[in-house]
Amino acid sequence: MELAKRLDRISEPQTIRMAKLSRELKAQGHDIIDLSLGEPDFRTPQHICDAATEAMAAGYTKYTPVVGYPELREAISHKLKRDNGLDYGIDEIIVSTGAKQCLANAVLSIINPGDEVIIPTPYWVTYSALVQLAEGTCKFVDCFIDTDFKLTADKLEAAITPQTKLFIFSSPCNPTGSVYSREELAALAEVFLRHPHVFIISDEIYEYINFSGTHHSIAQFPGLKDRVAIVNGMSKGFAMTGWRLGYMAAPKELVQACDKFQAQFTSATSSITQRASIAALTGSLEATREMVKAFRERRDYVTDALNSMPGVKMNVPDGAFYAFPNISSFIGKSDGETVINNDEDFSMYLLHKAHVTTVNGGAFGNPNCIRISTATSIDKLKKAMERIKAALEKLH
Repeated sequence: MELAKRLDRISEPQTIRMAKLSRELKAQGHDIIDLSLGEPDFRTPQHICDAATEAMAAGYTKYTPVVGYPELREAISHKLKRDNGLDYGIDEIIVSTGAKQCLANAVLSIINPGDEVIIPTPYWVTYSALVQLAEGTCKFVDCFIDTDFKLTADKLEAAITPQTKLFIFSSPCNPTGSVYSREELAALAEVFLRHPHVFIISDEIYEYINFSGTHHSIAQFPGLKDRVAIVNGMSKGFAMTGWRLGYMAAPKELVQACDKFQAQFTSATSSITQRASIAALTGSLEATREMVKAFRERRDYVTDALNSMPGVKMNVPDGAFYAFPNISSFIGKSDGETVINNDEDFSMYLLHKAHVTTVNGGAFGNPNCIRISTATSIDKLKKAMERIKAALEKLH
């Protein structure tokens, strides 16, 4: 059969592809350490699981409003006020099946064919795919390791044109772990205030995994809140990846548009997940804090280990659970069997020679790097770093 041409605009995410390869090699009996997926290795906190069990027993097993239970949106509103100092009514909040669906709803609601979308690189792989599905035009602005992969106000100013309709970024960032400080966001906010035709999607899914101190949202700056969609969710900060719940806080007009899209695609997310998320957002954050301590320990170890390897250049990520080392010095080298022609060759070399799964940086817009997930035990990370070091020593 002849499939729709829109499929040609997107490809399978490299993160998913590498995870599949990892599973295939494991099934063949290989001892693979998978550092490709961004998934916390912790169990969902018990009080959240208990809330799900109680919800089922209480009969919360029916359809819910497409935008989510009012009680959950009240809990999200409370969280945004408590943690971010932001006031959102429940009619400015929508709940979706993961933060990815929030992003899809928003991009498809905003972008018309030919509209320009600025995306600073490195970026999460789905941003560009969604813009392409909406038939928009991606305008990538490259950011490099010497500025911790963060966009400067000057670069933003130079990128904006009359055709620019949207800007998408994340802080803390996937894949780099970079976190924008209040001062850095303030500088970007000044640029956006001079260009009122540009809307902003701020992906804050890694908000709680922040080693630098207080999380700041670009929506907190005067004059910008009505031009920002905050996307967040339960997956990362509460180890609830399989529960599939994201949420967006945005101007009412955009929330209503996303409600319209979502009603035709998926309707509401799981009723049980929604009840569990109320417990997560209103309960203790102690389990989250313990996770963050472990992620910080892993960050410190992996950063030091990578920086000790000749030819690898690594900055210090302030959030999330990724390392994004520059490995460009190995391009063109060989172990006598395999020649490293690009970043994808490099990741495949580590997979087949070191049995460690990573993701090539080109998938995120920077072919000089690879992404390493630190969302696994410190023992596995130590073993992985030893294998990577041994594999790199063979390249000349």
